[in-house]
Order: sequence, then C-alpha cells, then structure tokens
Amino acid sequence: MSSSSPAPLAPPRVEGVAVDKGLKSGALGLVSSIVLGVSSTAPAYALAATLGFVVIAVGVKAPAIMLLAFVPMWLIAVAYSELNKREPDCGTTFTWAARAFGPRTGWMGGWGIIAADVIVMANLAQVAGSYGYQLVGLDSLATSTFWTTLGGVAWIAVMTWICYRGIEPTARVQNVLLGVEVVVLVAFAAYALVKVYAGTAPEGALTPSLSWLWPSGLSWPSLTEAVLLAIFIYWGWDSAVAVNEETDNPTRSPGRAALISTVLLVGIYTVVSVATVAFAGVGTGGIGLGNEANAEDVFNALGTTVFGDGVFGRVFEALLIISVLTSSAACTQTTILPTARGSLSMAAYGALPRPFARIHPRYLTPTVSTIWMGAVSIAFYVGLTIVSENVLQDSIVATGMLIAFYYGLTGFACAWEFRRSLRGPRDVVMRFVLPLLGGLFMLAVFVLACIEYADPEYGETVVHGVGGVFVIGVGALLLGVLLMMAWNAVAPAFFRGQTMRRGTGDLLLEPDAPTVALPDSHEATVIAPDRSNLPPGREAFDPRA
Repeated sequence: MSSSSPAPLAPPRVEGVAVDKGLKSGALGLVSSIVLGVSSTAPAYALAATLGFVVIAVGVKAPAIMLLAFVPMWLIAVAYSELNKREPDCGTTFTWAARAFGPRTGWMGGWGIIAADVIVMANLAQVAGSYGYQLVGLDSLATSTFWTTLGGVAWIAVMTWICYRGIEPTARVQNVLLGVEVVVLVAFAAYALVKVYAGTAPEGALTPSLSWLWPSGLSWPSLTEAVLLAIFIYWGWDSAVAVNEETDNPTRSPGRAALISTVLLVGIYTVVSVATVAFAGVGTGGIGLGNEANAEDVFNALGTTVFGDGVFGRVFEALLIISVLTSSAACTQTTILPTARGSLSMAAYGALPRPFARIHPRYLTPTVSTIWMGAVSIAFYVGLTIVSENVLQDSIVATGMLIAFYYGLTGFACAWEFRRSLRGPRDVVMRFVLPLLGGLFMLAVFVLACIEYADPEYGETVVHGVGGVFVIGVGALLLGVLLMMAWNAVAPAFFRGQTMRRGTGDLLLEPDAPTVALPDSHEATVIAPDRSNLPPGREAFDPRA
C-alpha cells in the first residue's frame, strides 16, 4: 500500500502494557494462574514416568537431583517474571526474544515452544488413553496400540474443545484435576513414609537421610543423565505466563504464579522422591527402583504395596491411577493453552498467517490457533504411532533439547533487554545476573543433551550411526528454520522489523491502516490480528489511541 501522507510513527511501547489481541482480560486470578502453572507440569505423570530412571542413574541421590534441577528452573522463572512486567504478551519467548535479538531469533523461540508442545502431546495422549482403560478395568485395551491411540486422540479432542470454549471453563477443570492429583501424591508419600518408619515396608526399604539431598559422590555421566531427566519433569510452569493477557493483574500475577509454581513443584518432587526411594529401595529385585520394569511406571509398580489390599487401600490405589490419568489429561489441556496463545501472538505480529490471530466473538479464545494445535497434535501422534513406538518414545526425550533452547533464550533475552536500564542492586540481580545464569545453565543443558543424545547407545532408535533422540531434537529445530525461511519469502514484513522492531518496542498494528514512515525511509503495511468478528463493545486496537 502507499499513501501520499504517511501516518505518524507508532509511539514507543509503554512499560507494562501489552497489545490487546482480543483475549478475555481479567478472567484469571493469581490462584488460577498457579494452578495452571503446576498442572502444566503434570506432577503425577512426570514422577511416574521419570523418577525410576533418575534412581537408576543416581540411586538414593534422586531427591538431590530434584533440588538441583529446581535451581535453573527458578532462575528462568525469574526471567519470565521480569520480562512479563515490561511486556505481558502471550507470545512470551517469541515476543521477548524478538525485542531483544531480532525477528528471526524470536521466531525460532516461538517455534521451540510449538514444537516441544506438539511432541509432548503425543506422549500425554498415550498415557491418558492407556490409564483411561485401566481405570475401568479394560487392561487388555490398555496394552493395545490401536485402542490406546484411539483413546489418546479422544482425550486431545476433548481438551481442545474445552480450551476452545473459554479460559474460565479451562481453569475450573484444572482446579478439580490438580486437586485430585496433589491429594493422592501427598497420601502416597505419607503412606510410604509411615510404613518405612513403622518397619512394615517391604524388604529393601531404606531410612531417609539428609545426605540424599546433596549430589555428592556422583560420576559426571550419571549426574548429567539424571539432570536431563529432571529438567523435563519441571517443564510446563511457563503456561502461567502464557495466559498473562487474561489475568486480572497482567504485569504481576503471571510472574508470581511462575515463581510460586516452581517452588511448589520442588516441594512435591522432593517429598515424593524421598518417600518412594525409602519405601522401594534402589535394588533390582522385588519392587526396587533399580529394576527398569518398575522404573517405567513407579506408581503402577508400587501402588498396591504402598496402600495395601484393604478396602481403603484399593480406593487409594484407584485414585492413584486416576491421579496419573488426570495429570496427563490436565497437562494435555494446559499444553494446548500456551501453544495456541503463542501462535496467536506470532500471527498478530505477522510472524504466522493472519488467520491464526482470530478470536472467537463469544468465548474470546484463539479459534484457528486452538483447533490447529489439536489437529496437528493428533496427526503427529497418530503418525508416529504408525511409524514406530520406538520413534514415539525417542521424540518425547528429544523435547528436553527444545525446552533448554527456548528457556535459555528467554534467560538471555531478559539479561540483554534490561542491560542498559538497571536502576539499583535489585535490578542488577533480578533482571541481569539471575536470568543470565539461568540462560547459561540451559545452554549447558542443551550442549550436554546434544552430546548425550547423539550417542547411538542412547534411546530406542539410530539414524546413520547417530542417536535418534538427537536427530529428532535437532531435526525439529532445523524444520523450524525451513518454515521460517518459507514464511519470510511469503510475508517478509515481520522479518524486516516492520511489525515489531527491536529495543524500542514500537508496535505497528492496525487493520487496513496506511503505510508507516519508518526511520530508514522504507514503507511497510501495518499488520494486526483479525478483530472483525469481535462482539460489539470490543474496541478495534489502535496503539496510537
């Protein structure tokens, strides 16, 4: 487009003000945000599937690994909190990295979130499908690939529909699911510890020791493997920040929720890991967690023994199954939320096709973004299941590389963004030092993951002599580069800095607007979310109003 009288340049970004994309503001409070942050990590599922393998790697030091992995997660949560205060944008890493390092880096940060979430959805759906059958006594279907896949697809479809219907129904569902999960985990830990100290635990049980909380005496390979596993089970708390534009205090509540979520998680993981290791022991016999068969699902292996055969015990054993089911189901739902909102933000700035920015006129949720997230997750899950169960398993492990990539990018973006505006000791520590340390830690995790996962002995698949986990992780990032290049060729405005510029945060977003006079004399068509279908009373966005 051209204009004989160009519109004035959009004003600089206002501290703490986000671009209104049409989402329902004020729908969530601090508690709801914390619930979303904790449930997005799926504590019961994560512990069931991961704790045993951490024990195999480091033995009784598993609780120490939970504490160690918490440190970088808290550091990155600080970065999220500080960046969110400056710009509470639902694009999170995409938006902040684009501001700090440029559009291509930001695009890859957004892609890292999308890729990790789509991949993990496959595993969450598989667990939800399998446990759903176990809950109703259909164990034969739970072991069937076809029926498990069918059940998993149904779970994705249901959770996509709930997310489509609005953020408030989603929050209400999460309150119930997380409540069941936490109660059962606390009961499991309490039962196990009572039996250990009462001397009624099975042979091989151990008395907890404070030395379990310090990672001394571990070999470097064992420590690396265990930390990589533990990093994965903390992932997901950033969902609390992805719904920042829908909270009642966008600049503060999401960041606080992220920090509180990580603290709650380290408490849950440490207590449950101490109780589990003490009750089962680390041997390879019986119910020992050194047995790989037990490690694949520690709660399924220990549930009956911990709770006993009585009526009360059978009730709690059923609740344990329910907790893993609800954990994976809840995480399926809260995985859709940040991905849909991330792609909404990317589309709002022209980094994805404009339809991804559409908002439902009644529910005020992303429509195209939510549906596409569900559809792509189903296609990926079914496709990998058809190809190979081994490829599916390796793809889940590969998400660790993507997590380290975009978490680390966020830490570096925070330090870089605030480097010239540090106004005191508090800013130096919270906005520069801690986020930088978090970014460096995640960079180290990424490098170690590349080395570990490239080993052909690691994982279930090998591609031309290279570990399949590495190939999938790096391949996902390379796919993002190719997609970015393709979209750059189709719609280059975002990549030229015409819809979001670095540093100043100028926002050039207005439907059907004239061209904007940029400092270098180039002209750009202003891009905005499609707000034509919003209900009356929702004002069209104009950053210069």
